[in-house]
Amino acid sequence: MGRRLAASIKGVAGYVPPKVLTNADLERMVETTDDWIQQRVGVRERHIADKGMAASHLATAAAQRVLEKTGTSAEEIELIIVATVTPDMFFPATACLVQDRIGAKHAWGFDLSGACSGFLYALTIGAQFVGAGTHKKALVIGSDVMSSIIDYQDRNTCVLFGDGAGAVLLESAKSDDEGILDFQHDIDGSGGEFLFMPGGGSLHPPSQETLAQKMHCVHQDGKQVFKYAVRRMSEIACQLLEKNGYSHRDLTLVVPHQANLRIIRAMQERLGLDDSKILVNIDRFANTTGGTIPLGLCDAVSQGRLKRGDLVLLVAVGAGYTTGGILIRWAY
Repeated sequence: MGRRLAASIKGVAGYVPPKVLTNADLERMVETTDDWIQQRVGVRERHIADKGMAASHLATAAAQRVLEKTGTSAEEIELIIVATVTPDMFFPATACLVQDRIGAKHAWGFDLSGACSGFLYALTIGAQFVGAGTHKKALVIGSDVMSSIIDYQDRNTCVLFGDGAGAVLLESAKSDDEGILDFQHDIDGSGGEFLFMPGGGSLHPPSQETLAQKMHCVHQDGKQVFKYAVRRMSEIACQLLEKNGYSHRDLTLVVPHQANLRIIRAMQERLGLDDSKILVNIDRFANTTGGTIPLGLCDAVSQGRLKRGDLVLLVAVGAGYTTGGILIRWAY
């Protein structure tokens, strides 16, 4: 057994904005086709936030839903971590906005920027506080409005992303055979040049020039990202299982980051898993970055694919490059 954290997910909820952008809609906006998008990426549609709807609004809705589902008062929450690369603003933190809106008067919190691995990093940090016994209840949220940083004239990126959020409630594990069993994360900064947003920070602050050059939008070398994601998602999954004395046969479900269906299927093949053990919802939501894995957990619960005692693997690769994996014994 690896680094047991003695914290459990006690509830999960998600939120996506009501507006849907289909592949047919994109055909009218950019040179692409529904067939191409589905074959190359696996997306049929994605949800898009209306103007004025920010990451904090999606995060707040997801947080309120998980509190309601678990019968938890906002005043019981002691920590809020929001994983996002599209915060409402640089400061205050999105977590501050969520804390105020849900009425979590006794909570502190912060934002975490880990791109598509951000939710897993935030979940690991939250579990450290709860597992150590210093906090009884924590909210971990992944929320992104990717449409706010997408160039809808760039057909290589605009077909990939959607908006959405998911939240989990963390509490202490009730026994040694439940909760977050282990994690394995790493970064490879040499991959930063292949997926990034160059404008808006201290290096290239907003200006007429950065706007004209579309530096405030996602830039991606799809081939490089694809190759890295396929390799590292498979590797980290295998390493995490082996380190804890498990094999792919012990898994009930893998909830992978939803960046590209071909990445998911390649990882699935390398792990030797059948379709029943892979959660896929990229067709409905596209890549919601911080929201993909908690939204996947929501689907798994609503579809009856998880029960108490099941072994679950969460795995992601994101810009940075960042890679994350978490092994969980499901607790409810």
